[in-house]
Amino acid sequence: MSAPSNQAKFDELIHAPVRLRICASLAPLQWAEFAQLRDSLGVADSVLSKHLKQLTDAGYANVERFIKAGRSHVRVALTVEGRKAYVGHVAALRAMTETVG
Repeated sequence: MSAPSNQAKFDELIHAPVRLRICASLAPLQWAEFAQLRDSLGVADSVLSKHLKQLTDAGYANVERFIKAGRSHVRVALTVEGRKAYVGHVAALRAMTETVG
């Protein structure tokens, strides 16, 4: 039986700073172009590619190549599983930081 999508669960893969920022950037979007994501994160192509590969290998992200106006483009999206993992990770971080009143 799979866990509910809102269950708090710390995810070490997502927790790495660049991957956490990738997930946070993609979460409110349907998809983002690679160049747009790279520029907003302020990282090199190779850094973004490395972290996206880890997210795609885990089934958390989808990378799609396409041609637009004769030029090659790459766009990235979180998968359903990736969104669930990200939401669960954020919930786990919130639970860790709550103070008992």
